[in-house]
Amino acid sequence: MDDTELRAVASLIRDANRIAVFTGAGVSAESGIETFRQPQTGLWARYDPMELAHVDALARDPETVTRWYHWRFSKCADAKPNAGHHAIAELQRLKRARGGGVDVVTQNIDGLHQAGGAEDVIELHGSILRWRCQKTGSMRAIEEVDFSAFPPRSEAGGILRPDIVLFGEMLPEAALEAAERAVLSCDVFLTIGTSAVVYPAAGYIEMAISRGVPSVEVDPDATPMSTHMTHTLAGPSGDVLPRLLEHMGVGDDTERS
Repeated sequence: MDDTELRAVASLIRDANRIAVFTGAGVSAESGIETFRQPQTGLWARYDPMELAHVDALARDPETVTRWYHWRFSKCADAKPNAGHHAIAELQRLKRARGGGVDVVTQNIDGLHQAGGAEDVIELHGSILRWRCQKTGSMRAIEEVDFSAFPPRSEAGGILRPDIVLFGEMLPEAALEAAERAVLSCDVFLTIGTSAVVYPAAGYIEMAISRGVPSVEVDPDATPMSTHMTHTLAGPSGDVLPRLLEHMGVGDDTERS
């Protein structure tokens, strides 16, 4: 990746009115959050995370599954937004100030985009920071959940589970519709830290390309969609995105006016 490519993408982003940003696990990995597909350690090494993350496992053994997700949250509770998260939030702020917009759509469940300053984040897979009562459907912040016993329960006696999409469950319709609107209304599309193989997220990449809007991939590694993109910027988002903002002149009076 050279400055010529960066300048070309910066020019596209600077001139765009609406931008759709799709992020995947790679962005969270830069903050030290492992994907659940990575090998487990210690107590959980003997469990298959792909099985624990299935809705059938929750129904069969809610104690083990909720205990595992609590452990997963505890492992990443100290994670902080990285420079990529902050750059996306800054881009959103800049575009809104100029009458445009940046729609942030993420497959991540850690809330780091919001912690980094992004607003109205579309969470395709939900959030581990919210837990839902299976009996009443009521939500509560994870800080309000009593984890002295597993599975945790609400005052109504229902099991509390993380408000995320498990294998075997449908993605939330409202989030899917919002993501589609973001793709259909954008004039620049960015996919950041995604494998480009997991649907429906991969389908949105295909949708953007089929619309003919400039499409940009930011990732250290090539993906199956790399050759179809208008531009590919090889590198972690925490490095690439701040450099893009620099090439846009962020910090200059002309960009902030």
